[in-house]
Order: sequence, then C-alpha cells, then structure tokens
Amino acid sequence: MSRRGQSRRESVGQSAGPDEGAGPEVAVGPEVAAAALEAVDAVFGALAHASRRHILLVLHVRGGQMTAGEIASRFECSWPTTTRHLGVLRDAGLVVVERRGRERIYRLDRERLHAVAGSWLAHFG
Repeated sequence: MSRRGQSRRESVGQSAGPDEGAGPEVAVGPEVAAAALEAVDAVFGALAHASRRHILLVLHVRGGQMTAGEIASRFECSWPTTTRHLGVLRDAGLVVVERRGRERIYRLDRERLHAVAGSWLAHFG
C-alpha cells in the first residue's frame, strides 16, 4: 500500500490493533488524520535544521524560556536568520511567543514536541 493509502490509524500514530499486541483500534476521520500528518511534517521540518535543534536545546537547558535577544546572542548567525529560525519553530508549535513590553519571550512547548514526535516515534517500538 502506498504512503498516501496507508490506514488512518497508522497515519496518526494509533495502536496497531489486538492482533499485533497493542490496544484496540480507534477510527478517526480523514480531517483528523490529515491534521496529524501536517503536525508531523511541521515538527520534523522544524527539527531538520541543526540551528533550530540547538535553539530548542538551549531553551530546554535554560529553563524553558528566553528572550529573543538572549537566544540570538548564543548563535553566530545574523539577527534576521535567527528570527527566521524562531519563526519556523513558532509555526511548528514548538515554541510559544509572549510579548512583555518591548521584548519577546520564547517558551519551549515540551508537550507539543512530545505529543507529535513521540507519537510518530512510537511506531518504531
């Protein structure tokens, strides 16, 4: 079966069914499956670049949140490049941005990372 033709339960990371030693199968609609696939694509697309993975690690190590300036000072790339990376992470839902006065605070969304990447990785054991 092609990747596009795979069952909906496989697309969204649900259990394989009782015959394969997992829990019962849960039916989902095509809209839910499509949204789950879009989330996986966005998260793994954001994780594809080393600088963005580094930003996430720095946020994690520094307590989960930092200002844009603090993040930018950790990297050798230009400010526009850093903000572009932060935008990709924001669009993927991996960081949440909060404005405090003139500053932007970037907060790591661990739940989103675990939910999307974890459910996909669960396919492999």
